[in-house]
Amino acid sequence: MSFIKEHELYLKNLLDKLGYEESNVSIFPCSKKELGDFQLNICMNIAKKYHQNPMEIAKLIVANLNNHFINVNIANPGFINFSFNKEILIEYLNKSLENFHNLVDKHEEKTIFLDYGGANAAKALHVGHMRSPNIGEAMRRLANLLGYKTISDVHLGDLGRQAGMLISEIKVREPNLVFFDDAYEGSYPKVKYTPKDLGEMYVAANIKANEDSSRMNEVREITAEIDKGNKRYIALWSQLVEISSISIKETYQKLNCHFDLWEGELDSFKDIPKMLEVLKPFLYESEGALVMDIKNDTDTKEMPPLIVIKKDGATIYATRDLATIYSRINRFNPDEIWYFTDNRQSLYFEQVFRAAYKSGLVPKTCKLQHFGFGTINGTDGKPYKTRDGGVMELASLIDLIKEEITPKLKENIENKEEVASKLTIATLKFADLMSFRNTDYIFDPVKFSSFEGKTGPYILYTAVRLKSLLNKGNLNSHSKISNLDNEDVLNISLKILELSNILERAFNEKSLNYLTDFLFDLASLFNKFYNNYHILSEKDETLRNSNLAIVKLVYNVIHELLNVLAIEEVEKM
Repeated sequence: MSFIKEHELYLKNLLDKLGYEESNVSIFPCSKKELGDFQLNICMNIAKKYHQNPMEIAKLIVANLNNHFINVNIANPGFINFSFNKEILIEYLNKSLENFHNLVDKHEEKTIFLDYGGANAAKALHVGHMRSPNIGEAMRRLANLLGYKTISDVHLGDLGRQAGMLISEIKVREPNLVFFDDAYEGSYPKVKYTPKDLGEMYVAANIKANEDSSRMNEVREITAEIDKGNKRYIALWSQLVEISSISIKETYQKLNCHFDLWEGELDSFKDIPKMLEVLKPFLYESEGALVMDIKNDTDTKEMPPLIVIKKDGATIYATRDLATIYSRINRFNPDEIWYFTDNRQSLYFEQVFRAAYKSGLVPKTCKLQHFGFGTINGTDGKPYKTRDGGVMELASLIDLIKEEITPKLKENIENKEEVASKLTIATLKFADLMSFRNTDYIFDPVKFSSFEGKTGPYILYTAVRLKSLLNKGNLNSHSKISNLDNEDVLNISLKILELSNILERAFNEKSLNYLTDFLFDLASLFNKFYNNYHILSEKDETLRNSNLAIVKLVYNVIHELLNVLAIEEVEKM
């Protein structure tokens, strides 16, 4: 149990003994440092609940505190300010030095299924695809750190018009392939296209279809045939999905994103009949389509019926998402399913979730949740584009950042290419996660690739400095923290005490900006200490080892949080 959580529990038990029932007891950093390091502001709530004077309640609490609390004082209208006994604090920090997880409050065992990534097969990933894997991957790692079991799925967009586009182009170029022979009944040969070939063919098909209505009609017909289960087209399209996934996987690998499952919309087809059986009592016909009412009596806004099957018998996104949910519930029995897509899909997910609960497809015990996010914009405040106004591919943005990073590295640095690549991804991910999840933000490659300020490279530079100190200082494995008299060291220690609450807040709000803020604050406090104090030249060996132990503790925290953000460290910069 973390230090703060332990003392919050102590305070709750104390309140119980004093006759006050209060479930939410929280310790906060004190905003006025001259009054103390921490603050308890629960007295006003208790006073309101029990019709008593908050100052009198505060005095009663203070009179019964144990010796862990020092420099205790009360401020109007009932704030209790205090610091912690340094000996108790040192004991806790030394336990955490040996075991980082001592700083983290673990949760009850629970299985969380995460759906993020969502790349479209046969299309290059663009900048708009960046946030889902960055946020989803970090939330998966954070959930693991807090003790949850997770299952992640990329959920490829492998069904739609791009399928019709590509197959129509292949049909024009190679009309004699067996995939286009209605009478063919044998096994299907392997096609020999590359991801680059598919990209070129998709662009060509798109241009032709937009210029020729008959070609666009063919695209629609092929897409519909796949939806209806045309074996020849599905056999060809499945191969094209596999080929295009090569480059998609490479990009996700660059972003340090891991998926337990590499499934897509096509995988849902086998579960659609069973899903429809569950929904059948709730479906009715409207203008030829099968729809489901999902409005509630308490709705204050219009909630249109959910279309499940189109009037031509074809499925839509909702059909396939409901079938996917059916599959996930039956295969994995998760306690929660999280979706990470942009905010514009909020209404859609609300409709799908209502249908899933109303039909009994999902038990009430399983929480379906959509976590939307804002857009990434250029320095002009508009959605990120190339210089000629086109949609920027994610690979191009990565190259752009790398061009900014590489000249800043030392000329004689080893593995320069690898270091530049890691710093590039650190720049991209830290900047992407630095804003609150729901907000739009401006991405400035020059600003965010700086080695100074609130950036990924700054945090990595601090990690390099910490490792260098530990390597040069030859820290004894038995060395402990023994002194917190240095103000900089004390501030670092107090900041580390906040970690458990920061992790909880990031998890509860599904936003990683709390971790990036914490990392920057901790790195800044350490660098202040580094600049103010000659750590390695300290003559007093006990004090030197104590300070090096603090360095080790700071490194452990930064190392673990960088891992949560899926940012890899470098050895030199």
